[in-house]
Amino acid sequence: MPADVLATPDLLRSVFRRHAAGVAVITARGEAGPVGFTATSLTSVSAEPPLLSFGVGTGASSWPVMAEADHVGVHILGEHQQELAATFARSGADRFGPPTVWREGPEGVPVLDGVLAWLVGRVVARVPAGDHRIVLAEVVHGDPTGTGRPLLYHQGRFQRLRD
Repeated sequence: MPADVLATPDLLRSVFRRHAAGVAVITARGEAGPVGFTATSLTSVSAEPPLLSFGVGTGASSWPVMAEADHVGVHILGEHQQELAATFARSGADRFGPPTVWREGPEGVPVLDGVLAWLVGRVVARVPAGDHRIVLAEVVHGDPTGTGRPLLYHQGRFQRLRD
């Protein structure tokens, strides 16, 4: 067995590349328009009350809006949405321009069309965590009725679930 490696940012990245994660897009409404980003850090926190969490980098272009938003949208992407995931992950992309299809949803939050499921949450806390913030939100609206299979992120690439 190889010797362990001292903790570094590269070690953390290397280990988590081996961890398959579901892919979500987080959105919020800003004064200058909607913002959003691709996230693999989405977690169900509590059923009573219904709470979720996700991480967002404080250097991310969407952070200034996320830092002030009262409500956020959480969208679970399907395997047919690799391009959408890539668009929301790409720096400088026009994330809400064509071909992205979206509408204003509950609480004014941008809601993406064609996703497997979506939730709108009321932000209840932003917890400092290194160069990120962990956002906690209480679920207030949602729709779990989309169809398809989930999109995954593994080894630095978007992947499909295999049987």
